[in-house]
Amino acid sequence: MEDRPYVLLSCGMSIDGYVDSADDERLLLSNDADFDRVDEVRAGCDAILVGAGTVRRDNPRLLIRDETRRKAREARGESPDPVKVTVTGSCDLDPEARFFTLGDTTKLVYCATPAMPSARRKLGRLATVVDGGDPVDLRRVAGDLAARGIARLMVEGGGTVHTQFLTAGLADELQLVVAPFFVGDSKAPRFVGDGDFPWCAQRRAQLAGVRRIGDVVLLRYALSDRFQD
Repeated sequence: MEDRPYVLLSCGMSIDGYVDSADDERLLLSNDADFDRVDEVRAGCDAILVGAGTVRRDNPRLLIRDETRRKAREARGESPDPVKVTVTGSCDLDPEARFFTLGDTTKLVYCATPAMPSARRKLGRLATVVDGGDPVDLRRVAGDLAARGIARLMVEGGGTVHTQFLTAGLADELQLVVAPFFVGDSKAPRFVGDGDFPWCAQRRAQLAGVRRIGDVVLLRYALSDRFQD
């Protein structure tokens, strides 16, 4: 049995595969019903991971919004919000980002070895800074998370992180929401970048479910034999 958490990748994209626009205004790819679904998925996870680029660009809160779900977590003996996790090569992160300033949950920063001293000086009072290797090794990160009691990890992007988890064969499930429009701008970020993916025309990913949610569609893919329906 692998000594790592169950890894669930979550992403919304346009019909043509983009996850945001190329300008500064954030592109909303979903609707209220799906945002609530994502909140429910988050509430069932022990930790949420995003890349440093997502922290810089989107400044996410990564907190459970629904108070009933927060109280249910507390009733189970858990913190109201999942552990927040990010990975970074350079530690170019703003200590005032909402990742660090909002929520009483544990914050973990996996940093490339050369940047560890500056990362601890910069973020040590706000988060636990962990040596992730040089460069950051996601298998090492996953193993350390498991050792910290993280059994279920939700990965919310961005594209570089999704690509790395997928190409490393570290993903068990993909929840992909498709919005009913095109972006049509090659300068905009995409769901994944180039890589040697385990799934190809000769080895297709298993479609585990399709669900219409208002004007978007949720596609669930089973990516490993650990998939939990």
